[in-house]
Amino acid sequence: MKVAVVGAGSWGTAVAALCSANADVVLWARSAELATCIEASHENAEYLPGIVLPAEVRATPHLAVACGDADVVVMAVPSHGFRAVITEAAPAIPPDVPVISLAKGVEQGTRARMTQIVREVLPGHAPDRIGVLTGPNLAREVAEGQPTASVVAVGDAETATSLQHLFMTPTFRVYTNADVVGCEIAGALKNVIALAVGAAAGLGFGDNTRAALITRGLAELARLGVALGGNPMTFAGLAGMGDLVATCTSEKSRNRHVGFELGRGRTLDEIVAEMNMVAEGVKTTAAVLELAGEHGVEMPIATMVGAVLYEGLRAADMVPALMLREAKPELHGI
Repeated sequence: MKVAVVGAGSWGTAVAALCSANADVVLWARSAELATCIEASHENAEYLPGIVLPAEVRATPHLAVACGDADVVVMAVPSHGFRAVITEAAPAIPPDVPVISLAKGVEQGTRARMTQIVREVLPGHAPDRIGVLTGPNLAREVAEGQPTASVVAVGDAETATSLQHLFMTPTFRVYTNADVVGCEIAGALKNVIALAVGAAAGLGFGDNTRAALITRGLAELARLGVALGGNPMTFAGLAGMGDLVATCTSEKSRNRHVGFELGRGRTLDEIVAEMNMVAEGVKTTAAVLELAGEHGVEMPIATMVGAVLYEGLRAADMVPALMLREAKPELHGI
């Protein structure tokens, strides 16, 4: 089996290393220099320094080389560049090849999930072979071989089982789930909540505040996910609660880091300028709020995050504003 991993950021590189235990892997890097360095040193020094990659992982800057003859295409491109890359790769992807997204975001403007973009760009592609891999998977910990679990969500049961075996290793346990919509929405929305949790930490609030934001954040992402067609049970699993906890509590989380620095009083431009990797929640929040408005779903935490990111609200005012909202029953709103 040949696997093309399209995108050589930290997570794409970690997944390429995982797959190399069970298949031949070609990792596509946008930068020819980075591809050459990975080939020569077996290390992605830019995005995953210090991790020795298996010799079986090959790298190329050419999409046609990566995707040509691939039996599986794994898209590890951030949401804002996803459409352009899959469009460029489209001629090299046969209609029956599984296409799996690793991106945890929603496209700005269209509000499309990544699997929806794949279906739009590849209209003749088998829709039940388009899915996602998602869960509490911080790239460096996965690359180091620390035990964790994940979910591969795709409509076709046989394809799901095949992908489960492809991704699974002794330290990376994979479950299948037919709920592509729920898994994908959970992965995108948890980044928005992580911004809020990070901001609370940056403001000096403790574990009680964090626990409250995570729990009520889960309620928000579940409400929107169900409104979009997701299975409620998905949000209690690895794609929902699992990923939310990891992203909201780990100092390795890019989205939590952005929130933390906002809480300390720094500007968004300052924070983003010093990062060499994307914090998906910064761009995804706007699209999430548009989806919530379209479907009549109340998302107060996400709304406050959007006000901090785009409207100049001080992070210091976010938590008090949430606390002073109208009192409600727990099961009927935040």
